Amino acid sequence: MYKKMIFLTELLLNGLWKEILNVTWTLYKIMIPMIIIIKVVEEFGGIELLSQWLSPVMSMVGLPSEMGLVWATTLVTNMYAGLVIFMSIDADLTVAQVSILGTLMLLAHSLPVEVAVAKKAGVGIVATLVIRLGGGLLMGWILHQIYQGGDLLNTSAEVVWRHAPVSDPSYVAWAIDQLKSLAMIFVVIAALMTFLRLLKLLGIEKLMGILLRPVLSVLGISREATNLTIVGITLGVSFGGGLLINEAKRGHISPRDIFVAIMLLNLLHSLIEDTLLILLIGADFMTIFWGRIVFAVVVIGVLVFVLKRMDESTCRKYFYTKISD
Repeated sequence: MYKKMIFLTELLLNGLWKEILNVTWTLYKIMIPMIIIIKVVEEFGGIELLSQWLSPVMSMVGLPSEMGLVWATTLVTNMYAGLVIFMSIDADLTVAQVSILGTLMLLAHSLPVEVAVAKKAGVGIVATLVIRLGGGLLMGWILHQIYQGGDLLNTSAEVVWRHAPVSDPSYVAWAIDQLKSLAMIFVVIAALMTFLRLLKLLGIEKLMGILLRPVLSVLGISREATNLTIVGITLGVSFGGGLLINEAKRGHISPRDIFVAIMLLNLLHSLIEDTLLILLIGADFMTIFWGRIVFAVVVIGVLVFVLKRMDESTCRKYFYTKISD
């Protein structure tokens, strides 16, 4: 028993520290310039102006206008950068509002990178942007109507890590405050990646794959694409999309199957890591986990229903292209 515990511990820690440092450094290279840019924009009144521009979109889903900056940052960069901006704003939101904001971030983030991945798999840029931006806003609006109509989740959100704004207005104090935030991001990443490694060792990812396989079959995703899609759902678009690109180039999976799989991954990916991140800001688990799954399955089900009634030439003209050699 003791030797088994030692073996499992070695598996858990093997290469973990290096992986944490690599991920953190990659994120810091994005976050640090963004933090500086945001500060410059704030000094010139740009935050207030941007909030005004995004106010109609945010009000449509029941969020204050300043949350538009959080989503905009998430769209261009990634979830971590969006969370840093969220903490710097230090808004007092209800569980319902945080769940809606989390939904927007979950469905639409890192667009420059992930749209490029979908494009390499033969999926059109417009189709990807419509499903992610439109899907995010649609689910956010639906949730807002449900929460508002039923007066649900109307209590203050319990944020695991709440940013404490400095009272000293000097740039030095601001810089120190940002360094503290970046240090906390490192702690969060380290804890998150350790937890993900543990889940993998316990076989949770494989269990999720088994549970998701019947759902993917109902959506018409072929057996060849199923395993690769499950990888994307559990680990992320870049992982699953990369594998799908490889198979698409070999001609092992049809362009239509690739399209449906990528569309599903656009709405439902990195189900473990991203969910844990949004839980840190006090979102409702049922909403961002099960709600996201149900929404994605329904939307893709409708999409598959429409595709079956369209001829192949029309689909290739507007939705996807064949990329096999």
